[in-house]
Amino acid sequence: MVEKTFLGFPRKSGRPGTRNHLLVLGINGLVATGAARVAAALPGSRLVATPYGRGQFGADKKCHFRQLVGIGANANNGAVLIIGVDRSSADEVANGIAARSPVLVETVTLDDTHEDALALAELGIRAGSRLAREISRARRQPVSVSELYVGLECGHSDASSGLAANPLAGALADRLVDAGGTAVIGETIEWLGAEHALRHRGAKPEIGEAIVLAVAAREAAVTAAGVDLLGNNPGAENIRGGLSTIEEKSLGAVAKAGSRPISGLLPFAGPPDHAGLYLMDGPSFSPESMTGFVASGTQMILFTTGPGNSYCSLLAPTIKISANPTARERLESQIDFDASSVFQARETLDAAADRLFAEVIGIASGTLTWGEAVGEGAECFTRIGASL
Repeated sequence: MVEKTFLGFPRKSGRPGTRNHLLVLGINGLVATGAARVAAALPGSRLVATPYGRGQFGADKKCHFRQLVGIGANANNGAVLIIGVDRSSADEVANGIAARSPVLVETVTLDDTHEDALALAELGIRAGSRLAREISRARRQPVSVSELYVGLECGHSDASSGLAANPLAGALADRLVDAGGTAVIGETIEWLGAEHALRHRGAKPEIGEAIVLAVAAREAAVTAAGVDLLGNNPGAENIRGGLSTIEEKSLGAVAKAGSRPISGLLPFAGPPDHAGLYLMDGPSFSPESMTGFVASGTQMILFTTGPGNSYCSLLAPTIKISANPTARERLESQIDFDASSVFQARETLDAAADRLFAEVIGIASGTLTWGEAVGEGAECFTRIGASL
């Protein structure tokens, strides 16, 4: 590894941003359309609008709040405009964001306009334009790679994923952790069959035990619902790509975790409290899993795939990696990093990892991913319970 810094947007405290978004955050399904109306009038802004926000209770409500606050507090946001229904809930989310991040925050609600949705849009556009102008003053500066927090995801995996792309992502994670940075992998059900290998990598014994319990709890929940994992995970596209069992898929998936000790098991969307390698207990569906990473604070995501997978995060630049030679040829303008040289033994894993690290630094410094260049990207809230 040569690179020690990247060009990021320093924040008053916490991690620097790899981007400087104005986020329009609709915190309630009742104002999702209003939030979209505001975002449409603010060029370059990013819209995240939850379809939920009322009728949730217990652990599901807490998880939803954690996602809203975490998405707003992500370092890639220079400012956040909250669009809400009532003043109380908007202030609660704003205060939660402020407790985690010094990001600029303004709120507008239907309470402020006596339920007038068009007046809400006008207020939002005025507030958003002020924020957009303010964050335009920010300039990129050299910051240490130790400030990077990267999520590691896989989707539409095939045999090339476990043999090359995921080990490559793991080698990148090792390099980042060695440099003082932070990495996280999720998708709990894809540790099934590999949890005992992960258990022994816990920095403390209780971390290893928590990993095993998390897998058992998710497997039990699936079984209790009468779902047979066979045919679901691995899915049809995985089986076509050469994977036969969830255990085989898991052993390839956890290769993304590299080889360094595991510093902790994060709750879904929970932030780490210090640098290192983490696991996040969460769903394996990539849109939900990656949103958990973003809410946790990741400024970038490495997404390995076999035959291709077009999904990207809206807020965290998503680097697509494939070691499948035909996928790289078919998807030349969608795959950001070609790892087929590793799969075909034309390049060592170490050499490819150095090359990937340089690509990560370049994109952290402002180079667009293919997903950003074509406008791909979304965030997807997860639910863990029923509504009232």
